[in-house]
Amino acid sequence: MEPPHNNTSKQDPGRRRPWVVGISGASGTPYAASVLRALLAAGEPVDLIVSRASRLTLMDETGIAFRDAHWRTDLREWLALGADGKPEAFPVTQERLADVRYWPAGDLAAGPSSGSYPVKGMLIVPASTACVAGVALGLSKDLLQRVASVTLKERRPLVVTVRETPLNGPTLKHLVALDEAGAVVLPASPAFYAGATHIQDLVDFVAGRVLDAAGVPHRLYRRWEGELGTGHRPAVAGGGAKEEAPETP
Repeated sequence: MEPPHNNTSKQDPGRRRPWVVGISGASGTPYAASVLRALLAAGEPVDLIVSRASRLTLMDETGIAFRDAHWRTDLREWLALGADGKPEAFPVTQERLADVRYWPAGDLAAGPSSGSYPVKGMLIVPASTACVAGVALGLSKDLLQRVASVTLKERRPLVVTVRETPLNGPTLKHLVALDEAGAVVLPASPAFYAGATHIQDLVDFVAGRVLDAAGVPHRLYRRWEGELGTGHRPAVAGGGAKEEAPETP
C-alpha cells in the first residue's frame, strides 16, 4: 500500500512551495491531466486532491480507477493517457511524479488545510457547479473546498476552471462571489485561433490559460501575435502527443 503522500523527510519543508491542484467531479479530466503534466514539466511541485465525485468521472471518461492505496501508479497511467483515449501518449516517469503529494479528500487534517502550510496557490480544474457553490459559500465539506477557502483567506492565487453549460442564476452569483473574493474564474472554453487540429490541442489551450492565470510558463498552445489567418495552420505536427515543457527565457 502506498502512503497518502510522499515521504519528504529529506526535503527542506521551507523551500517546497507547491501548487495545490484540486479535481472536482465535473466532466473534463483531460484538462486536469494537461495542467498536471505542464506543472511537473515546469519543475513545479504539486499537492494533489482528488474528490470522491471526480473518481467516478475519471472512471467514466478514462476507465481508470483512482485508488488511495495505489495513487501513484494510477496517476502515472492517467497522465500518460491522451485526450483521445490513446494510452501512453505522453512520457510520464515515476521520477517526474516524485514531487507530487497526494492528500485524500476526506483528510481535513492534511497539510494544505492550514494557512501556515506553504503553497503558491490553488488550481481547481475542472470545477463543478457544486464545488463552485461550496467554495463560494465557504462550506468546506471536504479537503478540496477547505483548501480553496484557505487559499482565499490567505490572499493566494485561486483559479477556478468551471466546466458546465448552461449556467443558471445561482451558479452565476456564486461565480461573481468568487471573483469578488479574489479568485480567477476561468471557464473551460477552448479557442480555435491557435490552430487546433486535434482534441488534445483544445484541451491544452484551456490548460494553458489556467497556467497563464497562475503565472506558470508553458508551451501548451500557440499564442496570438496579431496576424490574421493563423487559425487554420496546424498548431503541432502529429496532433496532441507532445511533451509539455516550460518556455525558455
